[in-house]
Amino acid sequence: MATVVEEAGEHWKEKLNLPAKDLRVRTLDVTNTKGNDFEDYFLKRQLLMGIFEKGFDKPSPIQEESIPIALAGRDVLARAKNGTGKTAAFAVPVLEKIDTSKNEIQAMILVPTRELALQTAQVCKELGKYLAVEVMVTTGGTSLKDDIMRLHQTIHIVVATPGRILDLASKGIAKLNNCRVLVMDEADKLLSFEFQPIIEQLINFLPGDRQIMLFSATFPVTVKDFKEKFLKKPYIINLMDELTLKGLSQYYAFVEEKQKVHCLNTLFSKLRINQSIIFCNSVNRVELLAKKITELGYSCFYIHAKMLQSHRNRVFHDFRNG
Repeated sequence: MATVVEEAGEHWKEKLNLPAKDLRVRTLDVTNTKGNDFEDYFLKRQLLMGIFEKGFDKPSPIQEESIPIALAGRDVLARAKNGTGKTAAFAVPVLEKIDTSKNEIQAMILVPTRELALQTAQVCKELGKYLAVEVMVTTGGTSLKDDIMRLHQTIHIVVATPGRILDLASKGIAKLNNCRVLVMDEADKLLSFEFQPIIEQLINFLPGDRQIMLFSATFPVTVKDFKEKFLKKPYIINLMDELTLKGLSQYYAFVEEKQKVHCLNTLFSKLRINQSIIFCNSVNRVELLAKKITELGYSCFYIHAKMLQSHRNRVFHDFRNG
């Protein structure tokens, strides 16, 4: 009898639409695990299906550490590098906790930028594709009217930048009285001077029996102060011995201002680079540099905060798709 049950339990995996195996080199940041499986966490089968079809076969170190603790309802303070599966480390327990029979916001994921909000929401949707969980993105720079209309429909998870969701909550449109899970990704930026007062106002809209999870690569003093004020005996996870992912090499070049474009052109011609991201310290510099790189014969698009959100989304989408 036990054998029959086991076979029936495993049969669903055969019907999954698994992606092609990722053949990229994997470093210790994602391979140095305890050997756990996602099935060890007793997740809903529909969630497991989404996890496997997303291409995850086994949990990464940050996922091993955070998923069982988050499922137990503990507050979490996790320090981990970008690129190690951090988003799924909080998205999986959040999705598992959602009760789709209830028409209410049950979890809120705060991020500092529009692009990260879109990316995070996409991961939640892909992991929860078989759960009937409704995920909404709301950020500044988009139509408030559209957000209001969307919130009159069923929403279980809100992925947001702080200012916009506070505006909606203050107007009584986003009802957070049953939102018992708050995740803050890139918590160091969310607890900067710009965002922290907004975050603290938002917490006042949440119920007292809330769970707060903070994820970040760095934890400045502001995070420590926030932890002592709002978190209840948080479980501390620290998988950081250095900020850079293992296997990545970093270089810097001292060049005069007038030589920067020439230096970039040399790098592009000498190195095998399919795609690259260049950060600048002002809007004007972004546009000027993009123009100069285009004049050199390279395909170059720019993105900055003063662009229309629809244009930013298009550039972001095109870059992700190569």
